[in-house]
Amino acid sequence: AQRDVLYEVDGAVALITLNRPRYHNAQSWKMLDALDAALDRAMGDREVKVVVVRGAGDDFSSGHDLGTPEQLADLEARGVADRRGLRFYEAFRHYNLDLTHKWRNLPKPTIAMVHGYCIFGGWMIAAAMDLVFASPDARFLAGLVEYFSIPYDIQPRKAKELIFESRFLGADEARELGFVNRIYPRADLERETLAYAHRVAENGGTLLRMSKLAINKAQDEQGFSSAMEAAFADFLVLTSTGGEGRKEGERR
Repeated sequence: AQRDVLYEVDGAVALITLNRPRYHNAQSWKMLDALDAALDRAMGDREVKVVVVRGAGDDFSSGHDLGTPEQLADLEARGVADRRGLRFYEAFRHYNLDLTHKWRNLPKPTIAMVHGYCIFGGWMIAAAMDLVFASPDARFLAGLVEYFSIPYDIQPRKAKELIFESRFLGADEARELGFVNRIYPRADLERETLAYAHRVAENGGTLLRMSKLAINKAQDEQGFSSAMEAAFADFLVLTSTGGEGRKEGERR
């Protein structure tokens, strides 16, 4: 069977690949389990200093898995196919808030290497990484997602503009807004991203760890972590009231 996530090491850099290209790397819970295990593996390897996360195929990630046969079977096996009750809440929270927040706080530098579509849950994974490198064809879609880092990723007034309109953000604009760090041609993206990762890996692990910790603490002083918790509740209100679509109410 095809593995949902691939893991390889290039010297001091771990390369983790979301590997559901058939579904444009839609995020099933099993794939998120595999991603979490791969990140844990990299954190536990003393030789690994930096982690790069990418997507196989044409896109980084099309977002949450909203109903592939594999995901539906998994929900059934877990006894939460009705998407109700405390068991479903705990699982949904684990996969859509707690894991993402955990990845944001991983002790080693992480880089999202984004090409193609990076939608909703794709934004969440990219946002949880320390840096985002992209190719010119990258297309980002923001929304009220479970891990709602977007007002921190880009300034709040721009976040409102994008989410109200529900439009894609191109790589250049994403860089201008500070979400994307660097843009490289698609043919050069992996080479340049890995070259940067290897330069970072030349630094001492303590320097990298303490620097990341200090910067994340600065965000937390601004209320980042408590804001993630609060916005998750707003997301649940959105979905529980049937307002997940772009058109609702009298316009249905």
